[in-house]
Amino acid sequence: MRSQTEHIRKQENVHAPARTAMSRRQALGLMTTAAASVAAGLPLVSRSQEPDLPALTVSPEPRFELSPFLFMQFMEPLGTTDSSVEAAWDHLRDRWRPDLVSATRDLAPTMLRWGGIFADFYRWREGVGSRAQRPPMFNLCWGGVESNQVGTAEFVDLARQAAAEPLICVNFESDGRKQFMEAKGSIRTADAREAADWVAYCNAPGHAERQAHGREDPLGVRYWQIGNETSYDRNGFDLETAATKTVEFAKAMRRADPTIQLIGWGDSGWTARMTEIAGEHLQFLAFHHMFDPDNRQQPVLRGELYRRDPDATWHQLMEAWKINDRKIREARESQGRSPLPLAMTECHFAIPGRNRCDVLSTWAAGVSYARLLVNHQRHGDVLKIATAADFCGTRWQVNAVMIPVPGGQAYLMPVARVMRLFRQHIGSQAVSVSQLPDGLDGVASRRGQKLFLHVVNTRRTRAIRAQLGIAGGRITGGRVIQIADEPMVEVSQLNSASVMQPVEKPLPPDGTWSFPAASVSVVEVDFV
Repeated sequence: MRSQTEHIRKQENVHAPARTAMSRRQALGLMTTAAASVAAGLPLVSRSQEPDLPALTVSPEPRFELSPFLFMQFMEPLGTTDSSVEAAWDHLRDRWRPDLVSATRDLAPTMLRWGGIFADFYRWREGVGSRAQRPPMFNLCWGGVESNQVGTAEFVDLARQAAAEPLICVNFESDGRKQFMEAKGSIRTADAREAADWVAYCNAPGHAERQAHGREDPLGVRYWQIGNETSYDRNGFDLETAATKTVEFAKAMRRADPTIQLIGWGDSGWTARMTEIAGEHLQFLAFHHMFDPDNRQQPVLRGELYRRDPDATWHQLMEAWKINDRKIREARESQGRSPLPLAMTECHFAIPGRNRCDVLSTWAAGVSYARLLVNHQRHGDVLKIATAADFCGTRWQVNAVMIPVPGGQAYLMPVARVMRLFRQHIGSQAVSVSQLPDGLDGVASRRGQKLFLHVVNTRRTRAIRAQLGIAGGRITGGRVIQIADEPMVEVSQLNSASVMQPVEKPLPPDGTWSFPAASVSVVEVDFV
């Protein structure tokens, strides 16, 4: 891979658009402008005494509301592929593993989703009531047998322990996929009435069946998805059928609870027609994005190839956000005049070698995912639900929480460490970053008189020093919380407490900051 590395070293490092570097002449011009502003009694942009320092400037006027659900996590029983649910459950004590609960609280997801393709053959009544009477089921997609010891109430309990909104994906008549409708004489498909019964079981006050199972109070599941990857299978429903059945399901489910929020399927160019037929019954349209960010001509990410060429690996991972951006733009363009916001209820890398994929344990992958999360915020005017990882498991493609088996402590993967950092330090309104030094990628948000900048240094080996300024405002205080590590460092249960840890430092009064190489930072700024 020597030729690829040499080519990369000759290029500028990857960066997002809208960057500027400040020359000496520009800095002198700004100083002249500042002097004029003082004479006129106007507020100053905070500047340092380093005239050649590139500017990182934020315009604090609110642009749009940011959804709290841009850091959703997605949970699906993945059978023999990854015992994500069975491994997370303590079968001897009938509870979630305490280490999994602790890691989930640390991650603090805003939403947890149950379902996926698994929903196409899931009968929810098999997972409620007495555990001794719950029948096991074949996992028709992912292989193996699921015990059903984790069902509706258990899933909602985990979400509540993490202060997350539960989102449930219903069995949408198996999305029309005949291979999931029956297994060894057991009917696995489910109709609109069964979906409505599920809503009632979760939400209806005084529901007799739920109370008989020892659950007096409603579970309060507000978000429900109708259809999962329906457009991806030629043997499933076509658009017209799916849209008509979406209306049927939505009406039935709303009769059980008129207050629920419903997500329909809108990928593969389905958005406009789905909106035309079913839009009045929906609050969101879903699409998914699982993609291989590797270079197909000169792959470096699969297997252990990434260890041989850190330069090429870094370059490829820093490019991944562009693929993510194209997908979101396609979803936006397909909206047409649809007023429905978008919900990317599944998204992650899909690198060949899914049962190993060690590169996802590297900090380089964490920085790459930071760029995806930055990009999700850029599209936050229409993107209201999004994720960048499956929730938990033992070996799957991109888990947020890794569960060591048969023992050990669950720990956060690199993508989860970035999600946690951004999730815990973010505003409610998006604002503009009008200037950003070459090599940095970032977005900003605001809550009251506090700004939150999410900044990624895309340089693998070089820090970038910048001058933070507020257009028309003045910095009064701040702090920086950042994660910086060697890109090829890999996290495991042996070192999870010592690598990729956030460090907090005060922001200097003049707003200057050096962003370490290969770092992900949150800059919190108080301003007037």
